[in-house]
Amino acid sequence: QGQLVESGGGLVQAGGSLRLSCVASKRTFDNFAMGWFRQAPGKEREFVATITWTAGITLYTDSVKGRFTISRDNAKNTVYLQMNSLKPEDTAVYLCATARGLYSVQSRYDYWGQGTQVTVSS
Repeated sequence: QGQLVESGGGLVQAGGSLRLSCVASKRTFDNFAMGWFRQAPGKEREFVATITWTAGITLYTDSVKGRFTISRDNAKNTVYLQMNSLKPEDTAVYLCATARGLYSVQSRYDYWGQGTQVTVSS
């Protein structure tokens, strides 16, 4: 089984920034892409961003474009999500996951981390 471990969540005021990290074990590192999803209380899990390990091709959901940046460090098997200009509606548990392609659909993702809580106060 692969393993993904997220970190970097916390409490921040609106307009602030956080950087999330997701460290992947070697087994999950063999997958083509890594994605970030989020799930707010009472809401369905939604796609945030994804990036390919090799070429660094990215894809974002519209609500975070221009505010969030996904990046990766292949040497550290780590994917980051830099979140700027945070809004209260960004409050959610953020989870990383691996996929065999550049997808925005969660059913395409194979391994999931446990998530890290992000809370944005107004």
